[in-house]
Amino acid sequence: MVAAFGTAPGTEELAASRVTVVQDLADLKAQPVDLSDAGFVREDRVLRGDSMATLLNRLGVRNPEAFEFLRGDATARVVFRQLSPGKNVTAWVNPQGEMVTLVFPLNGGKDRALVVERTDKGYRAAEQALQLETQVQMKSAEIRYSLFGATDAAGIPDAVATQMADIFGGDIDFHRDLRKGDRFSVIYESVNHLGRPVRTGRILAAEFINAGKTYSAVWFEGEEGKGGYYTAEGKNIRKAFLRSPLEFSRITSGFTSARFHPVLQTWRAHKGIDYGAPVGTRVKATGDGTVEFVGNQGGYGKVVILRHQGRYTTLYGHLSGFASGLRKGSRIAQGDVIGFVGATGLASGPHLHYEFRINEVHQNPLTIALPTAPPLEPGQMASFREQAGARIARIDMIRDRNLAALD
Repeated sequence: MVAAFGTAPGTEELAASRVTVVQDLADLKAQPVDLSDAGFVREDRVLRGDSMATLLNRLGVRNPEAFEFLRGDATARVVFRQLSPGKNVTAWVNPQGEMVTLVFPLNGGKDRALVVERTDKGYRAAEQALQLETQVQMKSAEIRYSLFGATDAAGIPDAVATQMADIFGGDIDFHRDLRKGDRFSVIYESVNHLGRPVRTGRILAAEFINAGKTYSAVWFEGEEGKGGYYTAEGKNIRKAFLRSPLEFSRITSGFTSARFHPVLQTWRAHKGIDYGAPVGTRVKATGDGTVEFVGNQGGYGKVVILRHQGRYTTLYGHLSGFASGLRKGSRIAQGDVIGFVGATGLASGPHLHYEFRINEVHQNPLTIALPTAPPLEPGQMASFREQAGARIARIDMIRDRNLAALD
């Protein structure tokens, strides 16, 4: 063990040795900073029906040379054949919208990817076994206009915003409840290759202040390998049901006893919520359950019905298709993708029709009090406090730092 100690001289010694130095700064000139290579990292998920052009557009790539290279290079053309829905693709883009690096995971293993890089002589592509390292990132931001706008401004990947919406979705309706001035702090894993992010890992801890009320979550994984998010007191933050089966969308029709049906041209009750979203948008199960029905059913078109805990059922209608392997009796976990937004059945346009029933009686999923998942067992609390303590302290640190900057 090595220890270092310092001693301070007495006041008289300090006074005797103190010298005043005046430096002329007139000749110092500001040096310009080269920001030509600055840019941003954008991560996006391949959607059903995506083309490489639409994916690059969402990633912020604006230079046609990048697309032409991908289409013309024999090695790079694999991206057109492996546009699998749900795959996370990462691009490094400079301020001019030019693609600097593209990391495209290949089918058959998450640690192999096609890496496209811009060089002085143009683009080059190669399949690589990625040597990955995981780093912990700590960020804090304030909502000005939207959640994604705030995360973009703070340099936080979109996947982290999506995870936060999933974590706090039982308490905060991210479609309606966000307010200007809401704040959040988040600690998350960043999986990097050669110092550049390839994908985001798990959120380790997060805090969201919405309309003055604070919500916090800490990831805890027990000895059996199963994990979840809990408050600092060990209460399970996960509700038995998510508020919404879509990550982000707009509500086009609410729960009401009388609505003019746009297709039937008549007034009738609307016992569900309609979410407008593009065809192919992923639809998630709002709770753990079992598939009770999957197929076509009248005006619902392609529909999935799940049964949860005996007396709860949820319905997802007007789908364009179902998740691979989905069949009656399949066990489903909360957040699993069960289908994709469409316009089948009596639908005037692409949207998801979502219903929530208790003992076959329709309820408004946006207003009903949702049951909570079970808390930690008493025997797990000591291990939880050990894991959670440091992460909660980090959240306190970055929150206070952000508030000081705002002041």
